[in-house]
Amino acid sequence: MNLLKLCIVAVLFLSSCSLTKTTNPYLDSKNGSVAVEGGSLWYGIIGEGNNTPIIQLHGGPGGTSNYNLSEIAEEHPIIIFDQLGNGRSDHHKDTSLLKVAHLVEQVRSIKTSLNLNEFYIAGGSWGTALALEYYNKYPEGVQGLIFNSPYFSTPIWTADADTLILELPDSIQQIIRDAEQSGVFDTDAYQFANYTFAKKHGMRTDYKPHPSDTIKYDYDPFIYNYMWGPSEFTSTGTLKNYDIHETLKDITIPVLFTTGEFDEARPETVQRLSDLVPESTFVVISGAGHFTSNDNREELIRAIKNFLKKN
Repeated sequence: MNLLKLCIVAVLFLSSCSLTKTTNPYLDSKNGSVAVEGGSLWYGIIGEGNNTPIIQLHGGPGGTSNYNLSEIAEEHPIIIFDQLGNGRSDHHKDTSLLKVAHLVEQVRSIKTSLNLNEFYIAGGSWGTALALEYYNKYPEGVQGLIFNSPYFSTPIWTADADTLILELPDSIQQIIRDAEQSGVFDTDAYQFANYTFAKKHGMRTDYKPHPSDTIKYDYDPFIYNYMWGPSEFTSTGTLKNYDIHETLKDITIPVLFTTGEFDEARPETVQRLSDLVPESTFVVISGAGHFTSNDNREELIRAIKNFLKKN
């Protein structure tokens, strides 16, 4: 009789655990679309299985996704998508949709449509701000955050840019000063200054396309110009006074910060941002600029894999 009661209790206990345990559905490797306010989002799933997936958020704003975490998909499915207005998602010129809150809801729509319960969020550049905004509003289910070459504050970002510009030739510095004083940025001289800055602190090595980046898409600079501005070091758009870096101290989950050795997200600054998070890891990717996955992909992937194994 006692044994029977023990068995019944055990069955009830196991049943209770199965009811409360959160699990993810099995994800298939595929492309798809999700309807959101203003149009349809394109998404892609790399890898498959029901291990904790990673939602990857691209930079910009107004950038596009790529397959730069594909090696990690062997253990964690990677979910990528193009934010509305660019790439393989529907394009638009509706500035009422170009609000941070709308972009957060796009991430939420991907999470909801795929029935995710637990997941990581990885962001690059502008994508780190969007990842933090999402976590601040919807922390449930987020197991960890990966901030690659992070941007959380325009004042901090442009201050770093000013520091790096001082290392450029005097002639380039003068071109930048003249453009910012006149407000005229669509000149060959300013584009050359932008190119010079990008070769040192953006993508330092020749572009290496990923074998899976074969889907054609159209790039439209409208969103970048409207929300940010004419170059990485000059902000004139709606994000000109954007700053959420103080909310980093409220994060209660593991976080990985990475940045390139020569990144426009300067290592000294990213170290300070990392120090604001109670449970964080900071890694500098050697030899890399802002596009760490292009300049030193192997080291970036290793840093992320190590973080995921520990968390």
